Amino acid sequence: MNSSEIRQKFLDFFESKGHKILPSAPLVPQNDPTLLWINAGMAPFKDYFNGSAIPPKRRVSTSQKCIRTNDIENVGKTARHHTFFEMLGNFSFGDYFKEDAIKWAYEFLVDVIALDQDKFWISIYKDDDRAFDIWHNEVGISKDKIVRMDKDENFWEIGTGPCGPCSEIHYDRGADYGCSDDCKLGCDCDRYLEIWNLVFTQYNKTEDGEYLDLPNKNIDTGMGLERIVSLLQDAPSNFETDLFMPMINYIAKSAGVEYGDSPEIDMALKVIADHIRSISFAIADGALPSNEGRGYVVRRILRRAVRYAKVLNLEVPFLHTIVAIVVEVMGSHYSQLVDNEEQIKKIIKQEELRFQETLEQGIDILEEIIDELEEKGLNKIPGSKVFTLYDTYGFPKELTEEIAAERNFKIDHAGFEEAMDEQRQRARSAREDYDQGHGELELFKSLREEIGQSEFVGYGEFEVETEVLSIIKEQEVVEEIAVGDKAQLVLAKTPFYSEGGGQVGDKGIIINTTTQSRVLDTREVAEMTVHEIEVEEGKLKVGDQVQAIVSKELRTATARNHTATHLLHKALKEFLGDHVNQSGSLVTPTRMRFDFSHFEGVKEDELEKIETRVNEQILANLRVDATEMSIKAAKEMGAMALFGEKYGEEVRVVTAGDYSIELCGGTHVRSTGEIGLFKIINESGIAAGVRRIEAVTGHEALDYVKKQEATITKIADKLKSSPNEVVSKVESLQGHIKELEKEITSLKDKLASSQSGDLISEAEELNGVKTILHSIDGIDADGLRKMGDSLKEKLDSGIVVLASKSEDKVIFIAVVTEDLVKEGYHAGNIIREVAKVAGGGGGGRPDMAQAGGSQPDKVNDALEKAKELILDK
Repeated sequence: MNSSEIRQKFLDFFESKGHKILPSAPLVPQNDPTLLWINAGMAPFKDYFNGSAIPPKRRVSTSQKCIRTNDIENVGKTARHHTFFEMLGNFSFGDYFKEDAIKWAYEFLVDVIALDQDKFWISIYKDDDRAFDIWHNEVGISKDKIVRMDKDENFWEIGTGPCGPCSEIHYDRGADYGCSDDCKLGCDCDRYLEIWNLVFTQYNKTEDGEYLDLPNKNIDTGMGLERIVSLLQDAPSNFETDLFMPMINYIAKSAGVEYGDSPEIDMALKVIADHIRSISFAIADGALPSNEGRGYVVRRILRRAVRYAKVLNLEVPFLHTIVAIVVEVMGSHYSQLVDNEEQIKKIIKQEELRFQETLEQGIDILEEIIDELEEKGLNKIPGSKVFTLYDTYGFPKELTEEIAAERNFKIDHAGFEEAMDEQRQRARSAREDYDQGHGELELFKSLREEIGQSEFVGYGEFEVETEVLSIIKEQEVVEEIAVGDKAQLVLAKTPFYSEGGGQVGDKGIIINTTTQSRVLDTREVAEMTVHEIEVEEGKLKVGDQVQAIVSKELRTATARNHTATHLLHKALKEFLGDHVNQSGSLVTPTRMRFDFSHFEGVKEDELEKIETRVNEQILANLRVDATEMSIKAAKEMGAMALFGEKYGEEVRVVTAGDYSIELCGGTHVRSTGEIGLFKIINESGIAAGVRRIEAVTGHEALDYVKKQEATITKIADKLKSSPNEVVSKVESLQGHIKELEKEITSLKDKLASSQSGDLISEAEELNGVKTILHSIDGIDADGLRKMGDSLKEKLDSGIVVLASKSEDKVIFIAVVTEDLVKEGYHAGNIIREVAKVAGGGGGGRPDMAQAGGSQPDKVNDALEKAKELILDK
C-alpha cells in the first residue's frame, strides 16, 4: 500500500465506527497563543477536551499535519525524526472509552492493514489494570508481551487539568533492527517500533496534586503516518518510503550524487527532503518567512535546507524546484498545496536569494568583528556577537565557528548559550502573560455551563429588551455594580456583534429607567458574548431587565467596510490572479485593512482598475444577502472559504449579487450602494509574499477626497496656477531644476579641478609616498569623490584622503593609485580606521573607499590617523 491508501484506510475505518472525519487543521493554531504550531493530532481539539467549546460530534477522526522543531538537529541523523509529520488519530469527547479505543486499534492494525499480531508488544501504565484486562482477556495479547511502565513513559499530563494513563502499541521488527541480542522493549534502537499511542483521559489533576475522576472521559490517540508507512513498505527508516524518496531521488539527480553514497550525502538529502515538506505546508497555511514567531521558524528551517544544499554543491536558488515533487506526493489529500503551488515556489525562491545576500552580509560583519578582536590581541568571539549573527542575520553558529577557525579564532559557546537562555526567558514571560488570561477562559467556561450562551439577534436588530444574566468585575462574579465601575456583562439576548473575522466588536449603551452603562467593546470568550462596560448612571444588578442598544452609526460604518472587503477580495482575484487569498483583515467603523497573498507590489494601474471595479459594483447597487446552509452546499455554490478559519456544519454565506460569494459571520449592508464610495489610500508589503491594502468607504472616503482636493488647491496656490494646471506646472519646474542641477554639477567639476590643482602643491611625502590629507568644508559626497578622482589623475603615484564636515556629520573619501594598491595599500582599510576616530565607519575597494562619521570636531584627529597608517605601512 502507498501512503495515500494507508491514510485513507485509516479514515474510512473510523468513519465506519461512527466518527466524523474532519480535515486537518492548519499548521498555524487558531485562537491558541500557547502554541507556535499545531504539533499533535489533539492540539486543534484542546477546547473540546477542556470543555470551553462544543465539538461538532463526540467521535472525530483526522490525519493532522504537525510541525515540531525541538529535535531539528536530529533530522537526517535518525530514522524517525522530522520537522513535519502527519498524525493519524481518533478522538472521543465523553463518548467511548478504553475498551473501544483498544479493540478498534487492534482491529485496524490486524484486520485492515494486516500486521502480524504475534509481533505486537503493548506498554501500559503500571496501575492500569483495566487496560491490561482488555489487552489480555478481551483482545488476546499474551501477558508476557504486556509491559507495565512508570509515569514517565505511560501517563499523559501537562500541569493541572485533564490527564490520564496511556497504552502504546509497539511492533517487533526483528533482531536485524536491534542493537544487541538482549535488546528489550524501551530500548532506543529501531527494533521495537512504537506505532500508536492511546491516551485515556480519565482524571482531573487538582492544584493539590489529587487525581479526581472526570465525569466525561475522553480518548486521544496518535499514530504517525510516516512510521506506519515505513512498517508496511518494509523500509529501514521513514525516509525510504514513498513519502520521501521522490524528493530524495530528484535532489540526488540534480546534485549528481547517489543516495547511499556516504553518510554525509545521505544526511543532506534527508534534511532537504524533510525541510522542503515543512516549508511548503507552512507557507500554504499562511506562515511566511520573517524574523519573529513562526515566521522565524520557517526561515530557520529554510536556511538550514540551503546550508545542506551547499553541502551537495547545488546552486542556490534550488529548493523552490522541489515544491512540484511535494505537490505530486501530497497534493491529492492536501488541495491547498495544489492551489498555492506557484506562490510557495516564489516565496521560497525569494527567501533563498535573500539568504544568499544575508550570508555575504554576515561574513562581512564577522570579518569586521574578527579584525577588531585581533587588534586587541584577542582570539575568541564573544557569545553575544555569535548570537546576534545567528538571531539577527540567520547566520548559523556552526558557520561562524568554521569561518573563525580559518582565522585561528574560537567562539564563546557558553556565552552563546547564555544569550539563547535569555531569549527563552523572554518566551517564558510571554507565556506567563497568556496564563493570566487563562483564568478568564476558565471563568466564562464555567459560566456557560451554568447559565448557557447568549442568543445573538444582531443581524436583524440594533436594539433589544433583555436580562442581565451575569456580571463579572476583576474576574470575580458579582451581584451588582455602581457608577464608575468597569465590568463584563453576559446578557440573555444581545444585538452586539462580538469581535471576530477581522471585524471589531460593537459599541453602544445598556439602559433602563434607573441606570445607564456604556458598552466599550464586545468580545467572545469560551463561546460566550462578553460586553465590556462602564456604568455611567445608577446601579446595575443581575436579573435587571435592560435595553441593549448598538450604536447604529458605528455598526453601519463598519458594515460598509466589511462588505467592501468582500468586493475587494473578488476584484483582487480578477486583476491579480486566483493565487490571491486573504491572509488577514481589520474592519472598523473608520477604515478597512485587507492582507492578501501576492508576490510583488501592486502596480498603480492595477490599483486603479481594482478600485474602479469595486466602485462599479457599488454603483450597481447589488443586493447583499446572508443565508445559513450546510458547508457542503456552500462549497458547491462556489463560496470562498478563508483557509485556516474554523467552520461548523452550518455556515453563513454572504453574497453580493452574482459578483461575490463568501463564508462570513460578520455584519453587512443590505445593498452595495450603501457603501457610497470606496477609496484605496495605501498599498504596501508586510511580509514575503504578503501585501496590504488600506481603504476607506462612506463618509470617511468623502472626507479623504475633500482633503486631497484641499491639498491640490493649496499646491496650486503656491504654484500660482489652477488645480487643473498643477501637473504641467510641476513638470515645468522639474525640468528647470534638472537644468540647474546640471549647471551646479558643472560648477562643482570646475571647482574640484581648480581646488585639486592647489592641493597638488600641498602633497607631502610619507614613507616615500606622495600623500594629500585635507579637510574642505561645505562640499557633498559627490563633490568630494570628483575631487578625489581629479587628484588621482594628476598624481602619477599617491594616496589622497579628503574630509568634508557639516554641523552634525563628516564625510571621508580615500583614493589609492594602482601602483600603490599592488604594494599593499588599501583605501577601504585606511578609510575604515579613519572614520572610527570620528565616530563612524565604512569601507570600500582597495583603490577607492568612502565613509561617514558623527563627530565632525574630530576631523583633524582622523586625518592624523590616516598619516599614522601610511607611515606604519
